[in-house]
Amino acid sequence: MTVLFSELLVPGWAEGPDAKIGVTAFADSSTKLPCHLAEPETFFAESQAEISYAKALCGECPMRAKCLEGALSRAEPCGVWGGELFEDGKVIQAKRTAGRPRINPSINPSINQPEKEEVQLAS
Repeated sequence: MTVLFSELLVPGWAEGPDAKIGVTAFADSSTKLPCHLAEPETFFAESQAEISYAKALCGECPMRAKCLEGALSRAEPCGVWGGELFEDGKVIQAKRTAGRPRINPSINPSINQPEKEEVQLAS
């Protein structure tokens, strides 16, 4: 049997002076952080438009730097954290779309080039 465990389920993990996230150390209950007002799914979206929207929500957030620092230290597996997109614990520029990547003609110029036909002149 496999048991799934998340530190976020442990009381106090994300709050208090020794917290790994430390949200309460920087924001009191009167602060309305964008990530607390938006749907959680927004920060784990698949489409580029939704990812851009999630990054924009982080734009003016007072917790942005600390959020990013925490996500890097925890090697977050996915999602938008501190205005950056994470995948496999690393910051990436954009998610890969499904399917085979396009061929880069600068790497192999012979690909996608029409074959030259040899023309023989009648003598």
